[in-house]
This record gives sequence, C-alpha cells and structure tokens, in this order.
Amino acid sequence: MRFKRNKNRFGAPRRTIASAVRPAGQPHKGVYLLPNLFTTAALFCGFYGIVQAMGQQFTTAAVAIFAAMVLDSLDGRVARMTNTQSAFGAEYDSLADMVSFGAAPALIVYEWALHGMGKLGWVAAFVYVAGAALRLARFNTNAAKVDKAWFQGLPSPAAAALVTGFVWVMDDVKMAGAELDWLAWTITFYAGVTMVSSVPFFSGKDFHFRKSVPFLVLALIPLAFALASQDPPKVLFGVFVLYGLSGYVVYVVRRLKGQGLKGLDIEEDKHF
Repeated sequence: MRFKRNKNRFGAPRRTIASAVRPAGQPHKGVYLLPNLFTTAALFCGFYGIVQAMGQQFTTAAVAIFAAMVLDSLDGRVARMTNTQSAFGAEYDSLADMVSFGAAPALIVYEWALHGMGKLGWVAAFVYVAGAALRLARFNTNAAKVDKAWFQGLPSPAAAALVTGFVWVMDDVKMAGAELDWLAWTITFYAGVTMVSSVPFFSGKDFHFRKSVPFLVLALIPLAFALASQDPPKVLFGVFVLYGLSGYVVYVVRRLKGQGLKGLDIEEDKHF
C-alpha cells in the first residue's frame, strides 16, 4: 500500500491547496440577475432617449423615458417578490435613475426648446439635473427606514414625466420647441426645485395588490386604459400635471388649517 507523504522530497511540509468551496455563512459575491435586468433595461431606455433627442426624434425620446418609468417601478417589486434585494441592486438602481430621470429629461428638453435661450437654458436644465441628484441622494439616506406614505419632494420619475410629457404633447401637435421655450423653461425649473422641496407627495406605498377592493375599482381599470389609449400623451401628461400640483395643494390646505406637516407619515432627513 502506498501512503501519501506530508513532506516533499527536501523534507519541508507540503503546501495545501485552499478549498474552492465557499465557507458557510460567507456572503455570496455575485449579483442577482432578475431585478438587475429590469434596472439595466430602464437605464437603456434613458440612454436611448438621449440618443433619440440628439437625432431630433423627441416623441420617441419621451416615450423611452415613460418606458423607463414602468421598468423602474418593476425592479424593486420583483426584488421584493423574489427575495433578491441587495445593496448592489439599490446602488445600481439609483445610478440608473440618475441617467433615466435626471440627465436624460434635462437633455431632451434642452435639445427641444432650451438650447436657443443661451445661458438661461443651461440654468433650467442644470437646476433640474441637480434637483434630481439631490432628490436621489436624500431618498438613499432614508432607504433603510420603513416605507412612508408620503414622499418629501416630487419623486424623480414623476418630475421626468412632467418634463418629457410636455415635450411629447407639444411635439405630437407639431409645435416647435422654440415657440414654447419659456413655458418649457418654467416647467423644467419647477420640476427641479420641487424635487428638493419639503412639499409632501403621496407615495402610494400603503397600497397593496393583495388587499381586496370594491368591485367598482376593478370595473374602473378598463375605463382608465380606454381613456389613456385615446390620446396617450395628453392623458399621461395631464395625470402627472395633477400629481405635480397635488403636493402644493396638500401643503397649502394643511398650512391654512394650522396642521403643517405634523402627523403625516413622510420621509424626512435631518441633513436636508
């Protein structure tokens, strides 16, 4: 019988090869594929919107941002449903949002209407980009906290829908951006400032699909789809205009009642 020696021919102990098996309890170093596929698709839509705006295809660019919104709303839900949340996914999602809902809408509206305004056009576009970056940074600092029923400031996807929705509607009716430069400037500036405001916007996070709802609600869903299909740009832009104003309505009403923001389940950060 041949025995394996523990020493080499020079008498020194043999070196043992480290096992390739991952020790128990050590965190997995890979990334989850499914939720990050949705995030990558949303990022691609933002990039595609920029490319289309550079080619003066503004309707396609705006539609790409709305597609990014849908995909962005799915990646988090998919991660929670499949229990594949991760710190990497959260950071990746935030970076993708900065492109799709920060840089892309600003560049789209700049190419469409603001470039002819000189430095004033730069101001509105940059205020929007900076507002999106600050909004996402503030949201990330609250990411570990319990979900809140109200957002602090306008969410960046809604701000992107407000800006690119306006471009979509006007381009659909064949109105040139140069004719509406000041209106585009106002909407872009408004969206950028509102993102970093303390105005409360309903988040919808307390709505769960597993809860039972009245039959009337189920019957209204096809009606909503039918209305949206009649004229998607106008309907979607109208919805986000109402949402973009709703926070100020809530804020003013509560101020008039002397309530302020007390009692609202709102995300807050002491650094802002």
